[in-house]
Amino acid sequence: MFLMFEQAPWRALLMTLCFLVIICLPHVASSSKTASFALAPATAEENSEANALLKWKASLDNQSQALLSSWTGTSPCSWVGITCDASNSISSITLENFGLRGTLYSLNFSSFPSLQKIDIWNNSFYGTVPHQIGNLSSIFHLDLSDNFFSGSIPEEMGYLVGLNYLNLSINNLSGEIPFIVGNLTQLTILELFENTLSGSISSSIGNLIDLSELSLYENNLSGTIPSTIGNLTKLTKLYWYKTKLFGSIPFSIGNLINLNELDLSTNRLSGPLPSSIGNLTKLTVLQLFDNRLSGPIPFSIGNLIGLEKLPLYENELSGPVPSSIGNLTELTSLMVYSNAIYGPIPSNIGNLRKLKYLNLEKNYFSGTIPSSWKNCTNLFRVRFDDNQLTGDVTNVFGVYPSLDYVDISDNKLYGQLSSNWGKCHNLTSLKISNNNLSGGIPPDLGKATQLRVLQLSSNHLTGKLPKELGKLTMLIELSLSNNKFTGNIPVEFGALVELANLELVANNLSGSIPKQLEGLLHLWNLNLSRNLFEGSIPSELGRLQSLQILDLSGNLLTGTIPAALGQAPRLETLNLSHNNLSGIIPSSFEDMMSLTTIDKSYNQLEGPFPDIPPFRNATIALLRNNKGLCGNVSGLMPCPLVQHDSYDKKSHKIMLLVLILTLGLLMLVFLVVGVACFLCRGERNKSEEGSEAQTQNVFSVWSFEEKLAYKNIIEATEEFNNKYIIGEGSSARVYKAQLPNGKVVVVKKLHSVLDGEMPNLKAFESKIQALTEIRHRNIMKLYGFFSHSRFSFLVCEFLEGGSLDKILNNQRQAIVLNWHRRVNIVKGVANALSYMHHDCSPPIVHRYISSKNILLDLEYEAHISDFGTAKLLRADSSN
Repeated sequence: MFLMFEQAPWRALLMTLCFLVIICLPHVASSSKTASFALAPATAEENSEANALLKWKASLDNQSQALLSSWTGTSPCSWVGITCDASNSISSITLENFGLRGTLYSLNFSSFPSLQKIDIWNNSFYGTVPHQIGNLSSIFHLDLSDNFFSGSIPEEMGYLVGLNYLNLSINNLSGEIPFIVGNLTQLTILELFENTLSGSISSSIGNLIDLSELSLYENNLSGTIPSTIGNLTKLTKLYWYKTKLFGSIPFSIGNLINLNELDLSTNRLSGPLPSSIGNLTKLTVLQLFDNRLSGPIPFSIGNLIGLEKLPLYENELSGPVPSSIGNLTELTSLMVYSNAIYGPIPSNIGNLRKLKYLNLEKNYFSGTIPSSWKNCTNLFRVRFDDNQLTGDVTNVFGVYPSLDYVDISDNKLYGQLSSNWGKCHNLTSLKISNNNLSGGIPPDLGKATQLRVLQLSSNHLTGKLPKELGKLTMLIELSLSNNKFTGNIPVEFGALVELANLELVANNLSGSIPKQLEGLLHLWNLNLSRNLFEGSIPSELGRLQSLQILDLSGNLLTGTIPAALGQAPRLETLNLSHNNLSGIIPSSFEDMMSLTTIDKSYNQLEGPFPDIPPFRNATIALLRNNKGLCGNVSGLMPCPLVQHDSYDKKSHKIMLLVLILTLGLLMLVFLVVGVACFLCRGERNKSEEGSEAQTQNVFSVWSFEEKLAYKNIIEATEEFNNKYIIGEGSSARVYKAQLPNGKVVVVKKLHSVLDGEMPNLKAFESKIQALTEIRHRNIMKLYGFFSHSRFSFLVCEFLEGGSLDKILNNQRQAIVLNWHRRVNIVKGVANALSYMHHDCSPPIVHRYISSKNILLDLEYEAHISDFGTAKLLRADSSN
């Protein structure tokens, strides 16, 4: 062969190639055979992924399986929520906001070697996060947020080193964040907020140097902020609020030069605010409120020129606000209230021309309000109250077109009230109480027609009350107490139809109380005490249906107490002391069941007082120094058992009764024969007539001013036509009806006549009678009950607001129930229960208080209803 190579090299090469082909041919064939089988594993892998998903689907509830109806067969790449790569291997499972319910226990994570993304946020998955999730070797996006996962974060999560997005927020996860999470060095976003995770933050978090967003807020994390946080220099958002972090803010936080938003609020952080905070020049939001930070605000804060919000309130910061604050020209919100800040307000605060919200209340600011303040024309809400500010404010304030709320009360400011306030046409609240202002109220203030609250009390204001204030028809609160106003109350005040609180205490106002105040239908507090009002109490005040507090004490009022005042249905506190009122207390006061406190001392009143709890429980201090009040109160003389005038009336009644009886006896002689004739027949029909009478009209109890006939209800509801139905319960159908006198009532038509309950009729009648006598502002009035052979029904007060249950379950209506209204509802229910348990005789136990049985009127005042299961307690009851 070598000889042949030497003679013909090209021929030798050819022969060598042929030899190699012959030698390798079986291997090529074998390789070809192997290649033909290489397609089989792909199909098997696809089947394996499909089977894993189908097994998981089968573990979900029926509704979830219906939502995944496209998951059939062996080709998952066409299924909803599934994405495959070029080799038909599943690369993404995206089922966010699907409404699925179940666990991840049946999902075999090992079956998805190419899976890069799982996104199942906003479903109803529960149970723990399986440890097998660590088998997802190719995963880079994992979102299990907004579900109901519980238990701890598995340590195997730290094996997913390719992750760059991890979101486990809004679940019920607990336990510590595993140390191994620090291995996820490719993470750019980590969100674990709104769980109950605990323990301290591991320093290994500093290994996540590619993080751009870190959200751990609303957990039970404790410990300090690790100094390694400064390693995360790519962070743009750091949310760590509402946890339980303590200790100081590390100086290294100044390394996070790319931060746009930093929120460490509502923790237990203490110590000074590090000066390195000034390095974060890209910050737009810095939230550090509700901590225990102390010391001065660093001068470097002025470097944050892009800052839009700076809330530092509810800390223990002290020292002056640095003048560098004027550099923050992009600032729209500055709140440093409830600290110990002292010194003057920086004079360059006028540079903050974009400022909308400024709250410096509850500090120790001193000095004057800077004149540059006029430049902040975008202001919407301003609070300087509860400081030690001084100076003349006559010309300090300009015109602020967007201003809604201003409070500079509780300072030492002086000067006159600026007429510019009347040019702030969007102003709803103006509070300048407890200062040293003088002069009068400028009439131009009447041009601020959006005002709801005007508080100018405890100053040295003088002059007459301008009638122009009557143009503030949206006013809810007017407080001008403790000034030196003179003259009358302008009759124009009767146009303040929305007014709920009117306080003119301790002035030198005189003249009569204007009867035009009867137009203030929403008024609940009227306090005109310690003035020089004279004349009689207007009877029109009894028409104020919402009035709860009436204080006319310390005036020069004369005449008798008007009987109409006893018709104010919600009056709770009445003070008429230190006047010259005379005569007796009207009997109409006996019906004032809502009244809880009275003071009628130092007048010229005489006679007995009404037998109701406020008088029975009154001390001598509330009734002393009158002309001749009598009653069972220590310090008062008891009332005579028999009065002469009542004795004469009684004698006349006896004589009249004797005369009537005499005539009756004479007539009886003529009737006796006729009665005897029909006696037997009467006996025969007696039981039938009695039964018919009971069926026709078992009983009726009414507390209307006028008695109403059965037919009035039938006509008003057109014999209980369905078009009047407004609700239905297990025992009654509820109708809305307008009676002939215009009154709107609720009629509860019972589903069955009380024939089967005749043995308990007397007890039932007693309960209805007791309930109709209840008169309390927080209990729905029961006007009466009527039973007939065809219909039996209750007639109740109509309340326009509906039930608390329906309002709370209506998102739009629930928003209207702000904190103040909810507190008032709770108070109303408590007052009603206290009244039923302690002030009713016999006591009443409702036994079915729920949001369905709490009705609201148009003023969101609570009224307890539905006394179907109520029980009257005997005096000797052991309950």
